Amino acid sequence: MSATSNDESQQNFILAFVLGLIALVILFVIGIVLYSTSHNVAVAAQPVTAAAPATAVAVVTETVTVVIPEGASIRVVGGVVNFYFATASADIAPGAAEALAIVLKGVEGGKKALVSGFHDTTGDAALNEELAKKRAQTVRDVLVGLGCPPDKVQMEKPAVTTGTGNNAEARRVEVKLID
Repeated sequence: MSATSNDESQQNFILAFVLGLIALVILFVIGIVLYSTSHNVAVAAQPVTAAAPATAVAVVTETVTVVIPEGASIRVVGGVVNFYFATASADIAPGAAEALAIVLKGVEGGKKALVSGFHDTTGDAALNEELAKKRAQTVRDVLVGLGCPPDKVQMEKPAVTTGTGNNAEARRVEVKLID
């Protein structure tokens, strides 16, 4: 009987040791994932370049990019907010509120927001025109939803709606501050 009891005791010890080792590995993996996720978010949140504005209503020279895997992104360069869209989509990238805060400050300073939609040259031209318009309306709706007075948002169809550069850069909506 003592040999059976001793075998069970050894089996219980080995089982507890293996379970403890598995728990340790799982905690280690979770720790790595949490560290890399928080590290990537901190790096992505930092602006690429930054310059202090000269006055309270100065043109912003900060460059900020927010990218999501589906291809949509937002870039602010020289006070112009560019919303880039995934192919055949009018879904706006996360971070719109932060990017449009620059526009809201300009509107509060007496300017108007000019919203223009562009599209790429692939596919049906009429459908692309309609999609560019829908994208611009989406950006306008977000801007108004953030508190911008509707009479301070001006929609404008550009003379040339096909964007320049590659197709990903062409699928965009520009928001500029005007007098």
